Order: sequence, then C-alpha cells, then structure tokens
Amino acid sequence: MLFDTIAAISTPRGEGGIGIVRISGSDAFTILQKIFKPKSGKKIEDLRNFSINYGHIYDGEEIIDEVMVSIMRAPHTYTKENVVEINCHGGYIITEKLLETVLKYGARHAEIGEFTRRAFLNGRIDLTQAEAIIDIIHGKTEKSVSLSLNQLRGDLKEQIEHLKKLILDVAAHINVVLDYPEEGIDDPLPENLVGNLQEVVDTTDKLIRSYDKGKMIKEGIKTAIVGKPNVGKSSLLNSVLREERAIVTHIPGTTRDVIEEVVNLKGIPLILVDTAGIRKTDDIVENIGVEKSKKMIDSADLILFVIDGSRELEEEDFKIHEAINSEKVIGILNKIDIERKVDLSKLTKVNKWIEISAMKNIGIDEMEDEIYRHIIDENVEDSSQKITLTNVRHKSALEKTKQYVENIFDTINSGLPMDLMAVDIKGALDSLSEVTGEISSEDLLDHIFSNFCVGK
Repeated sequence: MLFDTIAAISTPRGEGGIGIVRISGSDAFTILQKIFKPKSGKKIEDLRNFSINYGHIYDGEEIIDEVMVSIMRAPHTYTKENVVEINCHGGYIITEKLLETVLKYGARHAEIGEFTRRAFLNGRIDLTQAEAIIDIIHGKTEKSVSLSLNQLRGDLKEQIEHLKKLILDVAAHINVVLDYPEEGIDDPLPENLVGNLQEVVDTTDKLIRSYDKGKMIKEGIKTAIVGKPNVGKSSLLNSVLREERAIVTHIPGTTRDVIEEVVNLKGIPLILVDTAGIRKTDDIVENIGVEKSKKMIDSADLILFVIDGSRELEEEDFKIHEAINSEKVIGILNKIDIERKVDLSKLTKVNKWIEISAMKNIGIDEMEDEIYRHIIDENVEDSSQKITLTNVRHKSALEKTKQYVENIFDTINSGLPMDLMAVDIKGALDSLSEVTGEISSEDLLDHIFSNFCVGK
C-alpha cells in the first residue's frame, strides 16, 4: 500500500471559491493523462514542472469540470512522489464527482494523514515536523502557530542532531579505548567529552522545563475565576470577553454552574472559567456548582481570586484562601469605585493584587497585562530565538535521555569501568531518535497521523 497512488479532497467539504483534489504516487501523471485535457493541447509529460495548467477534466466523453491543474514532479514535492493538485469549482457535488473520477482511473482513496505520513516515510520531514504540521492546523493563536512553525522549520530536529553528535563523540572515544588498548589512550574521559555530556544534560533540562509553558501556549491556560458569591466574578468575565456572557445580578448564587469561554490574550489562549460562588447553601443545584468550583481550584493553571473591596472579609474568603496554591494565584480586588472596607493583610498567599472595577471597566487592561506576565517568562517570550517543547512525547523522550546521561556521570564518579557506559550511551541515542522518529513503532505512527484530516 505504501507505493499505491493515493487521492483525496484537500479542502473543507461544502461550498467555496475552489475545491482541491490531491493525487500522490508514481501513477499520478498516468491517471491525469486519462482524465485531463489541457487547453494548450500539450501532452501531460510535456507540461512544465511546477506549472499550473488550464483545461477540463473528463470521464470518458463527459466533462466533469473546468479546472486548473498543478504539476509537481518527484522528488521535490511534499511527499517526494509525483503530485498533482486539481483545482476545481468549490462545491460539494463537483469535488466529490472529481474525486470519484480520479479513483475510477486508478488511484486509491488516501487514509487519514497519509500524505504527511508518506512525507515522513520518504524522508521529506522527520516526526517532529510532521507533528508541527498538525499543530499549525489546530493552532488557536499566533503565538502557538509561531512555535509550531519553528518546529516545522527544523529547529528541534537540528537541536536533537547536535545532541546526538555530542554523545556519539563520547561513544567513539569509548570504543577506541576498549577495542584498541594498545593505542594507550587514557581510560578516563577527557574533559572536552565530559563537557559534551554536561551540555546534553543542561540542554535537555532546559527543553524539558520549557514544556509547561509550551503546553499552555498550545492548549491554553485554564484560568478559574473564584470567590465568594456576589464579589463580581461574572462581571469580570464579561469585562474580559467584552460581551455580556454571564448573568449578573445582586442576588448571591446567580451563577450555579461553571461557565467556560476562550479569549485570545496577546497570543495566548486564555480559557476563562467563571465558577459558582463558594458558600454553604441548601440549594441542591447551587451546591453541585460549589463542588465543581472547589475541584476547579485544584485543576486550574491560574486562579483569579476575586475579593469585594467594599465588604469586609468573611469566612468564605478565608476558606477559599486556604484552598488556593500561592504559586498560581493573582488577587483581584474588585469594586474599587466604591468605598473600600476590606483589609487584605491576612490573605498572605496572594503576592500580587490588581485593583479593578469590573462593572465600570477600570483596571481591566492592567489585569490582563499582569496575567500575561504571570504566564510568560523568558523561556518563551522570544519564540524565534528559543526552542519550546509543546509535545509530551518529546518531553518524555528527553527525560529518558537526560537520565541515561546522568547514569553515565554516576559511572564516572564511581570510578567504574568505561565499558559500563555503553548501555546508557545506546539508551541516550535511542531516546533522542525517538523524538525525530528514527525509532518509532507502527502504533505510535498510527496515533500521530490519525489526528490529520484525510487530504493532508
């Protein structure tokens, strides 16, 4: 099946300006010869490479559509195979009919992600670049797409190749020492090779630590707005969204369930969750919402702890304060347009307070700036200069690499024979190869490419 000629619709189903049917494989031009008549009258083999050609698609004597056909000859194509893209009128019926015609004359319908899978298997891209493509397609913000574009460009691939070279230099030295003792090479590793290993540890550590931030940029920051009833949580949500999403009243307990919305905060997907006010209640429905709110405090990446500045602290405030993690909380002092009565000195878990009036839209921009600063640091601020992991598979493989190299240091520090390092060196190289897909199981590839659409 790997060498079959495949075809699929590459544009979304439905009406549009154009529809594209993509063909890839050794028989792509043979199939095109059977169904396409260029207006120029040229034969398919005479059409210039990387050219777009006007004509008609036929099924026998029946005209299917007026089209523009792109010609791309191997190996300089997405899949490194012969590729044809037929641009037809964008309608559901016409694109389906065109695809049926292509399949009728010799192509097989592509499986999910099969075009990109062929690009990987044919050496056009490595596995990190294949994963970057799907991340670009699913990207929610410019910053997440920017990180994926860096990966597609090959930044991570180049970094992995550099780490492998550092380890291979060590492996080469050890092999010479063990295989050619008559050469009189010293058993202890030279300082420059010890430096190689230290660079591998330091680099993998930085990449692993970048994952938490990268994951947030890719998937979004789950941000829980918590506080006792009627402190202005729903008004805060509405202010950030710039719309009346949540119902706002002076009646405590109006919000009885969690309300979730996504806002683009300077390129970061902020998943805002307005929770039910946490308090004791006999209302069964509201109590369910309160329990969900408590769970949200534990699972959220960031907590906006809202306090009503016009009221003194109450038991509910202190209970929420005890439940929150000080490292992921920003204090929001709301209703600053009203006379202040609150004393915040006892809420010691909150290191930063932002003063706002959600109803009058005062301080909202400053609050958003603080949220951004809390999320983003130097690890990912300049994504064009730094590699940031966004894929847990990469993180896991690099964690194994780091552990193997640390095992080598243990061997060195314990004064054990050099040949004991061989297993850990192989393990480190294999785990790095897992990142780029040089070592990969069929199940892993099936899982990765199942996230693609059929025509990609």
